[in-house]
Amino acid sequence: MQFDTIEHAADELRRGRMIVIADDEDRENEGDVACAAQFCTPEHVRFMANYARGLICVPMRKQRADALGLEPMVAANTALHGTGFTVSVDYIHGTTTGISAADRSATIRALADPNAKPNDFARPGHVFPLIARDEGVLRRAGHTEAIVDLCTIAGLEPVGVICEIVGDDGEMLRGEQLLEFARRHGMAIVTIKDLIAYRLERERLVELRAETRLATEYGEFIFKVYVNKHDGKEHIALVKGTIDPAKPVLVRVHSECMTGDVFGSLHCDCGEQLHAALRAIEQEGTGVLLYMRQEGRGIGLVAKIQAYRLQQERGLDTVDANIHLGFKPDAREYGIGAQILYDLGVRKMRLLTNNPKKRVGLASFGLEIVERVPIVIAPNDMNRRYLETKKNKLGHLLDGI
Repeated sequence: MQFDTIEHAADELRRGRMIVIADDEDRENEGDVACAAQFCTPEHVRFMANYARGLICVPMRKQRADALGLEPMVAANTALHGTGFTVSVDYIHGTTTGISAADRSATIRALADPNAKPNDFARPGHVFPLIARDEGVLRRAGHTEAIVDLCTIAGLEPVGVICEIVGDDGEMLRGEQLLEFARRHGMAIVTIKDLIAYRLERERLVELRAETRLATEYGEFIFKVYVNKHDGKEHIALVKGTIDPAKPVLVRVHSECMTGDVFGSLHCDCGEQLHAALRAIEQEGTGVLLYMRQEGRGIGLVAKIQAYRLQQERGLDTVDANIHLGFKPDAREYGIGAQILYDLGVRKMRLLTNNPKKRVGLASFGLEIVERVPIVIAPNDMNRRYLETKKNKLGHLLDGI
């Protein structure tokens, strides 16, 4: 499929034109019509309502949302892809019901106006602001982040408009259908994967701060410490051998589990997976183990221990316990890990995982996964229910469970 360049899409946004943004086929595999919020007209809104047919939303950075007093729509966001909805709004100056194309475009332009104030908007309303991750598509490969990044690249206010493209049959347009839609309406079409590549060529969110040789019971590795320049978190890469970008590398992306990795908890299989991965990389002779600071599938140690207590005292499983505490079942993101792998020279990998979502998450950032290598761990009486939940509710590929 032939897509347009990021530079061309940015130029179209500067001209006040709409574009199509397509995400990865392994993620939502959907497309959105998008434009810069500061140039939004009633014609843009009418087109999105009549031809795209999805929900019209206005992505922006958290700093902008905070300045406008836009609170999250819910206290605990459990949306499938973590989309950051805020309370809906209407611009109060010169608008009527708020739903007309003219009213909605006025609200959208006001959201992009740096002089707008919180009391310029009524809540709730008919326009749905979204909060993008500050690091953009390098953190989360979503349409929300993509349009904010593209507006930034174009030198515009970092506030956009997006609307999912729905076909006549009520289903999402995908693949060649999106290309045909864009060409029929004279729009540029770009992919989030290309936007990620564009940004990776020009910037980094992680920095290598320290490295040394480390002898382990599984052999010697190079121990590298990377720091996320945005939040200061330290992530670790254990590297074996010489990485060749042209060849698939055995890779394990392991999320921190203090209870399992350090204290040998029998309630999970994390520690055993960590050691099995190091053993496999040593046997391979070349490979990478990333140790990501994503305790408790991204919810943190305090919440994880609270979830443990819910499992023990109320009989909840690991998924329901997270939800009860107001978290998604799995709150991890893979953009930072992908950047570390990219910095290490990894382009193709054989991924040690039982989690298909991890494969999708890394592939969304332009890394080619040529093979999934399962990690086989025998269950015990304490973690069998946990493993059954991962298989049945989180889709982990666990044969024999």
